[in-house]
Amino acid sequence: MGVRGIAITGAVAAAGAMAATALKRRRSLGEPSFVSRFVVPASLEAVARFHADPKALTKLTPPPTVMQVHRMDPLGEGSVSEFTMWVGPIPIRWRAVHSGFKALKGFTDTQELGPMARWIHRHSYRALDDGHTEVLDQIWYQHPAGWRGILTRALFSTLPLKALFAYRALATRRALGGDAG
Repeated sequence: MGVRGIAITGAVAAAGAMAATALKRRRSLGEPSFVSRFVVPASLEAVARFHADPKALTKLTPPPTVMQVHRMDPLGEGSVSEFTMWVGPIPIRWRAVHSGFKALKGFTDTQELGPMARWIHRHSYRALDDGHTEVLDQIWYQHPAGWRGILTRALFSTLPLKALFAYRALATRRALGGDAG
């Protein structure tokens, strides 16, 4: 085997090892850092349709944060969302890749580029009856070190996340409250 063959074999082995590590990490996430749960007076299908809409992210972003969307693939396995959140004068660029997509169950978005050292956000939906759906959000996160960690702790720790998801519950209910099927 020549140098080129060895390099290709090494690259394939490295890619396989990285994929195996990512899969193992996802399976062994442990307890989430943050959990939000609320009920929407709407059908499971309506809730899933709302979250699959590329406009949902901007609808779920509370003022005064401004959301500038750069790329929003149709929701599915491997789809990508890229956006900048403007928190006052501070731009926060984010790129998330979606996985585990199941149309009527939910999906996971994992930060590929962004402010956090780690951010995995699982969105799940569950029908309670024909006209009510439970929305469950679980987030596993870690803050980066240094000055960036100070910023992320101000924006993405328990208290700010509670406020964000209270707004998201209100916005989801407002968008879907009249849809019972």
